[in-house]
Amino acid sequence: MAITAAPSTIPRGPVTAKLNFTLPPPPGVAAVNYVDEPPAGEPQRNLVVDPHEVVISDVRGRESDFNLDHDAFQIVTGVPESAEKAFADDASIAANYYPEVERLLLDQIPGSSRVFIFDHTIRRAGTKRTAVLNAHIDQTPYSAEKRVRRHMGADADALLAGRYRIVNVWRPLNRNPVEASPLAFGSSSALEQKDIIPVEHRYPNGYVGQTAAIAYNPGQRWYYLSGMTGNERLLLECYDSEGMKEGSGVAGGRLPHTAFEDPRTRPDAETRESIEVRALVFGP
Repeated sequence: MAITAAPSTIPRGPVTAKLNFTLPPPPGVAAVNYVDEPPAGEPQRNLVVDPHEVVISDVRGRESDFNLDHDAFQIVTGVPESAEKAFADDASIAANYYPEVERLLLDQIPGSSRVFIFDHTIRRAGTKRTAVLNAHIDQTPYSAEKRVRRHMGADADALLAGRYRIVNVWRPLNRNPVEASPLAFGSSSALEQKDIIPVEHRYPNGYVGQTAAIAYNPGQRWYYLSGMTGNERLLLECYDSEGMKEGSGVAGGRLPHTAFEDPRTRPDAETRESIEVRALVFGP
């Protein structure tokens, strides 16, 4: 008697889903998020969410069609099992997983000569860090330079004179392929400058960081990798200094991304868990 394989529950192929964008603030008004209590009479943040239904294309089966210089994302497959098993202790992650990420970046980014990993975030259900459902870029030109100066000390000026990037290395931590809350990412080549809304993150000690929210533009092109597994990595380029130069051949070097709720996901699907490691990458 023939045995019929159970149908996969993993959503595949293109999907139309809601992505949360941000309305640009009025002229002359800065977009602001207070990390702690805001000053009296001011809101925690003055950003207005602007949801839109967007077609999100599946890159499964054509992973090699995309690269950092054109799209600001790249997919790496066949990554060996990590020496880090639990992903529960920060010191253990730094000791076991950071060296693997550094080697991956040096191998995957031609001409890169130095990597400095400055932090990581684990996202799990039931914690303060869950999937982010707003389109954003983690860094801006302002914050990228600030990161180099903050972390690279006396070498900062020399490193800033060359090519420098901030790249997130993203992977799921689920034992099974991702079904719920996959990550969507928009090609840098289809992102216009007017779509990028710098957001000031104001800290109680006076420090001001900056990320970017994303305004909706129908010309943007959004993608996801269906059923992502633990032996795959997404390289998400948040900033590339060459992307700011005319004629460099780099199409922007800034990647908008967001988690999204796929309407095809079954109600009892396993909650997505992930880690993203953020790194400064220097050269060539």
